[in-house]
Amino acid sequence: MIGTLVVNEIYLSLQGESTFAGLPCVFIRLTACDLRCSYCDTAYAFTEGKKKTLAEVLEKVHELAKPFSNSKLKIKNSILPLVELTGGEPLLQKNSWPLMQQLCDDGFTVLIETSGAHDISKIDSRVRRIMDLKCPSSGEVERNLFANITHLSPTDEIKFVIGTLEDYEWAKRQIVAHKLEGLCPLLFSWVHPLVPAQQNKVLKKVPAGLTPISRKDLAEKIIADALPVRFQIQQHKIIWPPEQRGV
Repeated sequence: MIGTLVVNEIYLSLQGESTFAGLPCVFIRLTACDLRCSYCDTAYAFTEGKKKTLAEVLEKVHELAKPFSNSKLKIKNSILPLVELTGGEPLLQKNSWPLMQQLCDDGFTVLIETSGAHDISKIDSRVRRIMDLKCPSSGEVERNLFANITHLSPTDEIKFVIGTLEDYEWAKRQIVAHKLEGLCPLLFSWVHPLVPAQQNKVLKKVPAGLTPISRKDLAEKIIADALPVRFQIQQHKIIWPPEQRGV
């Protein structure tokens, strides 16, 4: 297979988010991102990475997945582990498309985590797209490409990363304005506090005047407002140290 990708890391862990949370997953973290969200926990992927051929990436995925080859456990008619492309922003690299296609051809359930700032319409229809809608505290709300909503299917997911009361109210308005209820699963993901090592000059500051929200308050607001959303936390940051890579 011709083509290369700049890869930050490839590793096997548990899926910590989305409706697939808790399942084994091979993560392919690609290098580069054109957003600078205030809460980003993978700023190291902005620039760190090594060039790999698509064949090398596929070989590594199959190597990590091999222990599951005799498992009779399947998820949604596909083999485990899951495979997720993440970043950074994986759609910045054109060879992410043929990689996803080949992974689907190989029988994997393939997920992609994308910022929502890039066109998702050309992604293989078998891929499950987990698309952010950036809330105000991200500092990148103006980058949302709302035209992507028309391309979403019931197997996709929309994620709102919420760190402030204003994020919550903004997300509620988007659900109504864009008729998101019933379109696909909606995720309200609480912002796990950054550790000092992750707070660096490349990240944006949270816009002034916003009111932080705790995970307890967020959960209780969802219940009180009877929102049709799934509350989620990043499970991997509960299991392992929040700053640890490759988990």
